[in-house]
Amino acid sequence: MAHEPGPHTLDAEAVRTWSSLALAALGRVREDIDAINVYPVADADTGTNLYLTAEAADRALDESLAGVTDPTAAPASLAEAVRAYAHGALIGARGNSGTILAQLLRGVADV
Repeated sequence: MAHEPGPHTLDAEAVRTWSSLALAALGRVREDIDAINVYPVADADTGTNLYLTAEAADRALDESLAGVTDPTAAPASLAEAVRAYAHGALIGARGNSGTILAQLLRGVADV
């Protein structure tokens, strides 16, 4: 009987992978989200604002993990990665939707 692989480890690298996948998914649907944006103002930018916020978060995460280039250094922790991601979202938040996303990510980082 073949050995089944265990569950994936939730670590800094998993956060990086998730961030990249989330950014790509938002990139694919941002125009669709913009098209249905009617509340609180029909300014058709919610998808774009979510994408730009996620892009800022992804960039901050990459920058924080790129600093760990010394092979003898300990890898970034899950908590450090999620905090960097949430902070990047907060600093780069666009519009109400971006601010809400940043606060949601901050809550995840706090836990």
